[in-house]
Amino acid sequence: MKLVSRFQAAALSTAELHGLLRKAFNLAASLPPHSRERDNALASIKTIHAELSSRSP
Repeated sequence: MKLVSRFQAAALSTAELHGLLRKAFNLAASLPPHSRERDNALASIKTIHAELSSRSP
């Protein structure tokens, strides 16, 4: 998975972010520990979660 930056996350809608979060989570769960792709997915999850948290409900 390509790493999602904070700038990229900010440009997406809330619905798109939730879809991307689900995709990143499922990918991270299916990859071997300590692989580059899994690390990217986990970092993307953190970025997406931070962006979702910064938006008002």
